Amino acid sequence: MDTALTRLTGVRYPVMQTGMGWVAGPRLVSATANAGGLGILASATMTYSELAHAIRETRARTEQPFGVNLRADAHDAEQRVELLIQEQVRVASFALAPKPELIAKLKQAGVVVIPSVGAARHARKVAGWGADAVLVQGNEGGGHTGGVATTLLLPAVVDAVDIPVIAAGGFFDGRGLAAALCYGAAGIAMGTRFLLTQESPVPAAVKRQYLAHDLNGTVVTHKVDGLPHRVLRTDLVNRLEHHGNLRGLVRALGNARRFRRLTGQSWRTLFRDGIALRHNKKLSWAQTVMAANTPMLLRAGLVQGDTAAGVLASGQVVGLLEDLPTCAELIENLVTEARSTLARVARLDGR
Repeated sequence: MDTALTRLTGVRYPVMQTGMGWVAGPRLVSATANAGGLGILASATMTYSELAHAIRETRARTEQPFGVNLRADAHDAEQRVELLIQEQVRVASFALAPKPELIAKLKQAGVVVIPSVGAARHARKVAGWGADAVLVQGNEGGGHTGGVATTLLLPAVVDAVDIPVIAAGGFFDGRGLAAALCYGAAGIAMGTRFLLTQESPVPAAVKRQYLAHDLNGTVVTHKVDGLPHRVLRTDLVNRLEHHGNLRGLVRALGNARRFRRLTGQSWRTLFRDGIALRHNKKLSWAQTVMAANTPMLLRAGLVQGDTAAGVLASGQVVGLLEDLPTCAELIENLVTEARSTLARVARLDGR
């Protein structure tokens, strides 16, 4: 399927697997790439050396293009950008808008830059800075999310910029891909659908818990890290929702200590990252401290399989998913269905 996204990145199909922390490692990313999609390594939960190893392992598993998701506000963001350039990674995606200088450096080296945005004005800003494409996620998506549905946000962003737009939030099948293309998007990005594949490293028992939920199985909570976060409804999340903020702050401080030990970062580095996060997202000090909850609570659920002590980020599409395909099966079926859907639309138009 030839779109602006496939031409820009060199992949066969306009389907992107998002950079999910603790989930999007070399196995999942390479499987996506080998199936013709754009796999994205999640680096926010990796040390610099772990990222370097993950890039090399992914390249050993696939000869196809792939990308890396970076935190633009990380203390070593520039060092990681240099690593992507050195390793000739095809795509750099960002959860927060990177500085114009970082965009220019990546583009000069031939790396495609794709920031995520949550509003048309943000898309216009990064497009003006030289971004090659933008990813826009509607409220249906898992993890940190905004309040506007994809069906409203996507056309607003498509109309606002003249660079390719990738649609995320609520996509899981070929009908969704066809719809996104009809809206003017260059492709779709999926997180939850790729999390529930054979190559995903999430424990089997946790995958079964995902598949057991219906369309009311997720909730947007502020009690994980002070920001709107779409997660599965679990007993832990229900308890968090009914606890006061003070208990959340105490838990966050403990998680900050555990995250520091896990990553080898110093308190000074964590504090510096917290200041940057507070500045970029305009957080209160309480929200900044609570942000330490995110990586550790996700790790407990997605890596350790301890759903009693962890949270499980999820898009609303979880209520429509019933299987665990391979990445190859997922993308092949999705593209086949998209083509048949677009052909049916063309027949309705008399062509």
